[in-house]
Amino acid sequence: MDSVLQNDSVGQFKKRVFSGVQPSGGLTLGNYLGAIKRFVQMQDDDYETIYCVVDLHAITVWQNPKVLRQNTRELAAFFIASGLDPSKSTLFTQSAVPEHAQLGWVFNCVARMGWMQRMTQFKDKAGKNAQNASLGLFGYPALMAADILAYHATHVPVGDDQKQHLELTRDIAIKFNHDYEVNFFPVTEPVIGGPAARVMSLRDGTKKMSKSDPSDLSRINMTDDADMIANKIRKAKTDQHALPSEPEGLEGRAEAQNLVSIYAALADESIESVLRDVGGRQFSDFKPMLVERATEVLSPISNKMNLIMKDIPELDKILDNGASKAKSIAEPILQKTFDIIGMR
Repeated sequence: MDSVLQNDSVGQFKKRVFSGVQPSGGLTLGNYLGAIKRFVQMQDDDYETIYCVVDLHAITVWQNPKVLRQNTRELAAFFIASGLDPSKSTLFTQSAVPEHAQLGWVFNCVARMGWMQRMTQFKDKAGKNAQNASLGLFGYPALMAADILAYHATHVPVGDDQKQHLELTRDIAIKFNHDYEVNFFPVTEPVIGGPAARVMSLRDGTKKMSKSDPSDLSRINMTDDADMIANKIRKAKTDQHALPSEPEGLEGRAEAQNLVSIYAALADESIESVLRDVGGRQFSDFKPMLVERATEVLSPISNKMNLIMKDIPELDKILDNGASKAKSIAEPILQKTFDIIGMR
């Protein structure tokens, strides 16, 4: 237990990354560039990396059980096909580690109602019919805090839409430490960045790429083949102006910004570097470059996902092994939490 809980010699928590993704189906390029690609990169940095399919969060709205089970496995296959190495990173499903829910209840008692009521995602998802929303949808940021702090995670890669929830996680950690006069939970730092941290619609550069958009042309699905990817990029909305040579020239040009950002992320280049190469070109020249890059990167992922999904027992074995590793970290942290708050 001590090896899991103790701080290092400079009084800091061990560098550990945690992040989770909901198995909501309809995986898109936005999921890859906005989350999974960064997860893969971080496993080769100076972090211990823990990644989770957050199926408990998924049931804050009703799910068809068969579809949820399929989506959970498909998301895990997507993680692995994208380059996540189970020998380097811990990959598991949230419901397989009960410490998440147990610590989530403790944090329900730490978090304040006013904090929860300020969460804009609840307002967006519940809409005008908030009284009929599930209690889980209202309170799930406390469970998200438990997901993170059950591993004493010091860093969390998040998109812009999750920054508020990470702030809540920080508030919960600070309040717990203050209330019990301990320095037990780390104040987790967000990891936000990359040229395409937020991928926008191919039909409207002011809107986030989403599986719920009625137009399939608005997104690149991770199951799309090379021809479909090429067709969607060719039909992507642009403007009549040539590409600029510097990032400042993309201001006010949402579609141009989006396509250049996607290319930069797929090519592992900065936007500045891309624009140095393509500045002055028309989109008729740039789109074929983007098609080539997108198919080169995405087609192997799609093909590998299909292969992984053909061997469900092996996939389930990887997830079970990940759950055992995750539990070995979370269990002593939960038990120490119980000790701190006075439980036997």
